[in-house]
Amino acid sequence: MARKVIDEPSEDIVANARKDRGTSRGPFGRLALFIRQVINELRKVVTPTRKELVSYTGVVLVFVIIMMALVYGLDFVFAFVVQYVFGNGAGK
Repeated sequence: MARKVIDEPSEDIVANARKDRGTSRGPFGRLALFIRQVINELRKVVTPTRKELVSYTGVVLVFVIIMMALVYGLDFVFAFVVQYVFGNGAGK
């Protein structure tokens, strides 16, 4: 079962961001603000459990295998069509 994650900013975060954005800052102040906001966003990150990670990995591998088969099939069909249209040897 997936965990509920609420990604809505609380009012104090919005108020602080508006206050921080409203003041004029130098380049180092803007960089410090950016780093603080990045750290605040990283605190919201939820790492998957082992079961979720294995499940996601399986889904990705199955998708990649299906896409590889599709590309291989299309390549085979296009190669056959080109071979049929242009023949085996050029200039014979």
